[in-house]
Amino acid sequence: MTFTALCPILWTESIDETIAFYTQVLGFTLMDRNEEWQWASLKKNEVLIMLSQNGYEKPNGIGFTGSLYFNVDNVDELWEDLKRKAKVCYELDTFEWAMREFAVYDNNGYLLQFGQAVDNIGNTE
Repeated sequence: MTFTALCPILWTESIDETIAFYTQVLGFTLMDRNEEWQWASLKKNEVLIMLSQNGYEKPNGIGFTGSLYFNVDNVDELWEDLKRKAKVCYELDTFEWAMREFAVYDNNGYLLQFGQAVDNIGNTE
């Protein structure tokens, strides 16, 4: 059996505000929306995310405790764009695990991390 993709469904208390964050701040495109199910799908390049405000996907118990990690091709440029548009968790830095990355929170408090392998950047200093 082959897994072909992973598409997270993020639960939100305001689907309109979350669609606005992902489209206006991160540049995603709204692909589909179902008002009856309070559900939407968004895409940017090859990254797909679904949003839900319905009771079916609402966290029960522990909820979502991780983060979403996006590999990008120009983390410095993205940092310059996002650092004033979203609440910063940690600033852009190069880490010992050979990644240059930063993290922000979306409008729901989900942690979004963005990184680029150092060997794909060249001289970062």
